[in-house]
Amino acid sequence: MERCWNCSASGTEDSQCTDGAPAQSPHFPHRAVWGSLTAVLLVFIIALSVTGQVGFRQPKPQSVLQVVRITVPDQTGVLVNQSALVDKHNDVVTYSVTSPNNHTSTVLFDIKHGLICYKPDNQQTCFLRKMERSDYENVNMLLDEPKQVSQFWLKGNETQRQIEFLGVLGGQHVNASTLQEPLQTLCLHSSIYWTRRADGPGKQRLIYFCIDICFPSNICVSVCFYYLPE
Repeated sequence: MERCWNCSASGTEDSQCTDGAPAQSPHFPHRAVWGSLTAVLLVFIIALSVTGQVGFRQPKPQSVLQVVRITVPDQTGVLVNQSALVDKHNDVVTYSVTSPNNHTSTVLFDIKHGLICYKPDNQQTCFLRKMERSDYENVNMLLDEPKQVSQFWLKGNETQRQIEFLGVLGGQHVNASTLQEPLQTLCLHSSIYWTRRADGPGKQRLIYFCIDICFPSNICVSVCFYYLPE
């Protein structure tokens, strides 16, 4: 076997070769590189997935509820206090009206579904009717108010007073499960009836009860109910 020796330019290093075969280059660590790239890619996918889940699970912004108190003198000059709970996010205005005999009734304006619900405090009954143009105008003043207003004072000599009659359609019961929120929660376990506007009960019918509602637009409406013949 013939062996050859190559001297470097400096003459200090020797390299051994055999049979004239080319010298082998050092082995490049392909497996290590691909392993590192795979690990980095896996970490990136996991981080992206976790970020997406956190963003998806973020709670929805809660509705900001505003309580507005409306003070107005009645026909005798006695101040009457009412409160309106304004939910601008869901387009809902809920009035709490206290009668002289200390019964508080609830009147809910659901602007999104175009409905008004009257719920007297002393009975498990709800009365529904569809909103009209004047109803939207009365409650939009509270919803469109750009700043937080907590009190409205209405002057007696500037307040317009109206009365309207609603006939109760006793033969048309409504199932609470068919209503949307928040009407469904308000009328749960209650008898629900549709009503319609009427000229008046007539001499043969008696007024069942009345609810006085005052709006910031200096308008007070006395809504009186009576049952229509079935």
